[in-house]
Amino acid sequence: MKSYKDLDIYNLGLELFYIAYLYSLKLPKYEMYELGRQLRRASDSVTTNIVEGYGRKKYKADFIKFLVYSHSSCLETKGHLLKIRRLYPDLVSDADRFINEYDILGAKIFNFIKYVENNWKT
Repeated sequence: MKSYKDLDIYNLGLELFYIAYLYSLKLPKYEMYELGRQLRRASDSVTTNIVEGYGRKKYKADFIKFLVYSHSSCLETKGHLLKIRRLYPDLVSDADRFINEYDILGAKIFNFIKYVENNWKT
């Protein structure tokens, strides 16, 4: 692995960020700077923490710490999507799809954390 760009979790997270960003723009205007902004920030934080952690990969504990932050942001994003699903029934089908995608991403991040814990050489 030469770069964080080689990580499946980074690429999937980035693709989901782009989709979540556009999805958030479908919210009513009054939610653009409330729930929409929180969704965008949490979704962006998933990949941002992967990148920052990779930058500290020489220090295994730091790398793991930022991967845990990434996993937490994935869960936060899912939480915002659950709120949107409940508050805006017309956006339910897209929210359900994104929730499923973030579940998959969260599992992959969790598995990568376990891999780093058990196999990473510093």
